[in-house]
Amino acid sequence: MSQLHFYVPDETEAELRKRAKQLNLQLSRYLAKLASQEVARKSQWPDGYFEQVFGQWQGTPLSRAPQGDYENRKDLL
Repeated sequence: MSQLHFYVPDETEAELRKRAKQLNLQLSRYLAKLASQEVARKSQWPDGYFEQVFGQWQGTPLSRAPQGDYENRKDLL
């Protein structure tokens, strides 16, 4: 497992330690959990994406051409 070293303001450190203690986690484990959640969150849809996109098409109405009939296949058995 990799180690990361970084600097944060003293107030931030105090808040991180407080939150880790509330969850009964070591600070390093709490920070690893936060980092993992952030990485996972970035791979998901952005907040409000569907509300911004769904139903917003303003061009010519979309239509689907007729698909024809299903082909007839022989039974497997």
